[in-house]
Amino acid sequence: MEDNKTIYNYIGQVFTSFGVIVSIFVVFSLVLGEKAMELSSLYELGSGGLTINTLLQLLLLAAIITAVQVIFLTDRFIKDMKLGIRIVLFLGIVCIAILLLAIGFDWFPLDDTRAWIGFICSFVICTAVSAVFSVLEEKSQNKKMEQALRKFNEE
Repeated sequence: MEDNKTIYNYIGQVFTSFGVIVSIFVVFSLVLGEKAMELSSLYELGSGGLTINTLLQLLLLAAIITAVQVIFLTDRFIKDMKLGIRIVLFLGIVCIAILLLAIGFDWFPLDDTRAWIGFICSFVICTAVSAVFSVLEEKSQNKKMEQALRKFNEE
């Protein structure tokens, strides 16, 4: 099934991740409003929205997450590694990438505990939402495969 994917499937994954990430950041922007302006460059406009720079940074993050996902959570490159190890490596590399982006783009002061707590909370929320979508997608694909197998066996 994985062999049938094209570059368009991966671009779709990037934009799906991007949409989820941006949606979460929009909610945070609306909830935190002007308070967030003081904490992070991601919320320069406060409750007024997200800047083009922020959107591009989040798009880069979505592309990195998708690339790491393809490497560790599909059989395209690594075929003989246990799923648990793959998930740990995936999450570890994504955490490192986010940390590097946070430092590189000055998302928030490195010595501000509140900002780090908010960052960790948003990462956990994004990860949980992504996990839920992944499980639902896998269940949907498994159901389709089961139906196709039943139909094939009936013929």
